[in-house]
Amino acid sequence: MNIVVLVKQVPDTWSERKLVDSDHTLDRDAADAVLDEINERAVEEALVLRETHDGKVTVLALGPDRATDAIRKALSMGADEAVHVSDEALRGSDALTTARVLAKALGTVDGGFDLVVAGNEATDGRAGAVPAILAELLGLPQLTQVRKVVVEGTTVRAERETDEGIAFLEATLPAVVSVTEKINEPRYPSFKGIMAAKKKKVTTLTVADLGIDAGQVGLGAAGSRVLEAAPKPPRSAGQRVEDEGEGGRRIAEYLVGQKLI
Repeated sequence: MNIVVLVKQVPDTWSERKLVDSDHTLDRDAADAVLDEINERAVEEALVLRETHDGKVTVLALGPDRATDAIRKALSMGADEAVHVSDEALRGSDALTTARVLAKALGTVDGGFDLVVAGNEATDGRAGAVPAILAELLGLPQLTQVRKVVVEGTTVRAERETDEGIAFLEATLPAVVSVTEKINEPRYPSFKGIMAAKKKKVTTLTVADLGIDAGQVGLGAAGSRVLEAAPKPPRSAGQRVEDEGEGGRRIAEYLVGQKLI
């Protein structure tokens, strides 16, 4: 079974995230960059499926040159090879454009694919829409926001947890699956895996390689853009209540004044 995992390099959640002043896009050079944690879980799930069904795991990433670091981590976990779409023209692309480029890139994967695995949403944008858009563009069934995946023959089954309960999903391969943080605990790359990753195949493509006009991607082609942004105001000091027998009443009065009760 050939599995493709969508991975993304994102700013570390412990780093300060900033926007570029000129166009309010995310300044990716201003923070440490890491492989998104939800993508680690997606890679782990693909590796588990490969261990059961044999085959190949290919990671597919769209991002600048530095995204190679995230790709190498996925390869060090055990993925077999990678495709990296890197082109300055892609900067500022929205979810729809991203999905369109990924759909084209999937067509370049050696041997094709039976299953596409992704995280449910990236921590930098949190649109949570790319897996569903990708499935629609490819005309494939989608099993999204799932906590468990099982493949039997040409059938993929999954469990989706919601506030109302558990939904059981089923589709015929090929299909697109997106996973949540409840799917598994990703493995740590071993020293052997880290060394082996340096020799694994990484194919780098531009939008021209995919037959895409540079004018159809990037911020200029995005369906929406940020017109104005302001930093979060600093937190003001709270109001301290000294309890001398009337603390409860004074707190209640404060909450009433704030229209919280």
